[in-house]
Amino acid sequence: MKHFLAIVKYDYLQRTRTYSFLITLCVSLVIAYTFLPSPDADYSTIRISDYVGHYNSSWVGYITAILTSVFLSLIGFYLITGTIKTDNETRVGQIISATPITNFTYLLTKATSNFLLLLTLVGILFVMSIGLFFLYGDGFPFELLQFVQPYLIIAVPTMVFISVLAVVFELIFGKYSVIQNAVFFFLFSVMMLYNPKTELQQAFDVFGSKVVTQQMEQTVRNIKNTNSDQELAIGYIISSKQPTKRFQFDGIEFSTNFILSRFVLVVLSFMGLFLVAPFFHRFNMRERKGVKKKKILLEKKLIEQDLNLSDLAIMRKNYSIIPLFKAEFLMLVRKGKPWLWIFNLMGVVLLATLSIDVAHQIVLPVLWFLQVHRFSDITTKETTNQMHYYAFSSYLPLRRLLTAQLSSAFVLILGLALPLFIRYLLVMNAQALLSIILGGFFIVLLAAVLGLLTKGKKLFEILFFLLTYANLNKVPLLDYFGGLPQNNQFTIYLICLVLILLGLTFLFRKWQLSKE
Repeated sequence: MKHFLAIVKYDYLQRTRTYSFLITLCVSLVIAYTFLPSPDADYSTIRISDYVGHYNSSWVGYITAILTSVFLSLIGFYLITGTIKTDNETRVGQIISATPITNFTYLLTKATSNFLLLLTLVGILFVMSIGLFFLYGDGFPFELLQFVQPYLIIAVPTMVFISVLAVVFELIFGKYSVIQNAVFFFLFSVMMLYNPKTELQQAFDVFGSKVVTQQMEQTVRNIKNTNSDQELAIGYIISSKQPTKRFQFDGIEFSTNFILSRFVLVVLSFMGLFLVAPFFHRFNMRERKGVKKKKILLEKKLIEQDLNLSDLAIMRKNYSIIPLFKAEFLMLVRKGKPWLWIFNLMGVVLLATLSIDVAHQIVLPVLWFLQVHRFSDITTKETTNQMHYYAFSSYLPLRRLLTAQLSSAFVLILGLALPLFIRYLLVMNAQALLSIILGGFFIVLLAAVLGLLTKGKKLFEILFFLLTYANLNKVPLLDYFGGLPQNNQFTIYLICLVLILLGLTFLFRKWQLSKE
């Protein structure tokens, strides 16, 4: 037990002291502030038909608990995944594997650390929700139980599930991060679309929100005196010109069966962890054995053969950016397993064959998101691989190296969108062409800036996932690639944002060079 607690403690402290966690925490607070719109805001986060609740303790507590459960499931997975990989890269895993600790105990420490990390965010959002009540409460009495109950029953079990899921996915998919991202994206979408009709079906709702939202719908049906289904919308819904109506929501009494189902979700999560524990590699990587064997064979071959110096390439000085561009582009293309390009080619074919609206609004953001593992470390791979001293001492590292990294990523991301680009070019749609170009620039520069700022790739992965999910749900404000009809003013804003990100990229890299 002592070793278990020690591993959990140091793993938790190491992860909470990173720049990516601190920045994610700040982003979470900003987003949590928008969970409860001000009474005069032109948007809502949960709306039933044209009704929203009065800002009493029940409405604020339950709404923020539901959004916390969904929101932290979305970003939390990308925040906590990769912990086994980190142990392998830092060689801590090899030290732990030499101890008597069992596979299940080690994986349990990772899941527990994940849960404590997410629980920290839940606790901060819980305090934020209470602050929002006193800010917007409008004279309603404060009832602490209406905050504690939904967070404890809805949000906490979901965080346990996500914490274990991150460990299980990392164990199953290993280094195939793109497949892991795609599978979680699909799973999250299925969980969001799940619509239980009976109490038994509500037990399979991972987020634990349907039992509450269905009670809200029933309340609105009673007010409108109708039996027809009421449209429920969760997210950032721009209010229509019709005035918003208010209704009284006094919380719900969770049934014993539902509470038991949340407990069962926790138990099943740890049972899944127990089932996959025997397949844990315990940091005995076969890839390393294969590399070592090839190295020995190569050395033997060189010894057996006579070395002819005249056959070696003659070293020549070349200050052109083209060799660097070629090298960076090939690293992007070759990153990951070659067969993963099958999915990229399928996306390119769909861009050329599907209707132009579907291709632009759905296929393009998904295809670009599949490249998250290529772009996430575009400005951090030198530091990660401990090559930064060598790379930064090169000739004109800002003008040549950084420019080559950015331009190679631009070429790749726009090259994937080439079929759609050609289709818009044939119909002479200049607005769409400009939007696609700006969207490609935006994603690459966002990856570069966040990488330089956080010295890691997690924050970009989280935000890129949020952007992709929001665009698939057609949120106009986050349409960075012009999939939805936009006015010229929005395009100007996007141009300004791209220029700001470009300036920040060079500024942060210059500052980084001055410190190295």
